[in-house]
Amino acid sequence: MFIGFHPQRFPWLRTASFGLPLVLLLLSTACSRSDRAADKIAKDASQMEQFDNSLTFNAVTLEEFDKKGQLWWRVKAKQANYSKDKKLARIVEPKGEFYQDGKPILKVSAQSGEVQKDGEKMFLRGNIIATDTKDGMVLRGNELEWQPKANLVIVRNNVTGTHPKLKFSAKQGQFQTKERRVQMEGAVTAVATDPAAKFQSDRVIWLMQPNTLTSDRPLQIERFVNNVLSDRATSNEGFVDLKGKKATLKQNTQLLVSDPPVQINTNQLVWDIKDKVATSDVPVTIVNRQQGVTLTGNQGRLEFTPKMIYLQGDVRGFSERNQAQVKSDNLTWNMKTQEFEATGNVNYQQVDPVFNLTGPRATGKLQDKTVVVSGGRVETQFIPEQVGKLVNK
Repeated sequence: MFIGFHPQRFPWLRTASFGLPLVLLLLSTACSRSDRAADKIAKDASQMEQFDNSLTFNAVTLEEFDKKGQLWWRVKAKQANYSKDKKLARIVEPKGEFYQDGKPILKVSAQSGEVQKDGEKMFLRGNIIATDTKDGMVLRGNELEWQPKANLVIVRNNVTGTHPKLKFSAKQGQFQTKERRVQMEGAVTAVATDPAAKFQSDRVIWLMQPNTLTSDRPLQIERFVNNVLSDRATSNEGFVDLKGKKATLKQNTQLLVSDPPVQINTNQLVWDIKDKVATSDVPVTIVNRQQGVTLTGNQGRLEFTPKMIYLQGDVRGFSERNQAQVKSDNLTWNMKTQEFEATGNVNYQQVDPVFNLTGPRATGKLQDKTVVVSGGRVETQFIPEQVGKLVNK
């Protein structure tokens, strides 16, 4: 049977309610020993002396309201112990809900905790489990702080989170409940289900709506196909639209693609994971190590599925195997056949045999040193006795 306490008989109940009503329901008045997590709160004997054993109760329910009368939080605890000045309450095995605008937003449980600062802060410790009532996200850690005025949950000491769209781990995290904003810090790893990708950085901000990840620190993104690593991107900062399956990476960006086997280096890259396209509007370098070919341009686009490269502005292509190179305004490169088409101020050079071709358009293969230059005025410079494969139109 629940036993109610009248404030006139127990005046400390009103002062211990941190300036607002505190409902205390007791199943028994016997004291019990605090568990290990509660003992950890007491750092020394002098701190223990601040608490009054006569203000220790079992099987209690505590709740706190804001100035408008809306519930901030409600927890049940195995035991509650109040300080002599009734400004601090320690609780054992708390379990309850956090509220926002009068509605429950998180279900929480822990091994121990404390309430302080007029009920405006609650700390939970040991085996924290906090479940978001809206989206089903579950936060776990060893320490949790709830600031109802700021609608802020802080989880410290090895945080993990599970959600239908994302799983993550970090040293600590913050959850802004109104903005639906999760900030993860320290050795962050986030794994998305769609697209199947892993994100690693030192700080990541996840906006649950519209489902985006942002990092202003160096980050790495790995894409998987059938649980096998397919592509890897690194950059100094980045933004990922998980819903649109698109990543925007900036500064010292590198994308390693397995099929086709190329490496892209630039300072700004939009990686469309869904459509398998990488685009850069700034100078870009593309390297195919298997073929020994390096391509550069002021802008570039790589389409993974048809395995095509499109470059614009001060384009250069170089074959390491035979030292052949082409320069042009625009270049289209077929990575499957290794054939290219260059247009605009085309210049082709090779060293064995030595000659130089210029014209408005060229097609061919750098590796085979087979080039066709055509259209308008074409000029050729070569050493006659060293003429190699050349078709000149």
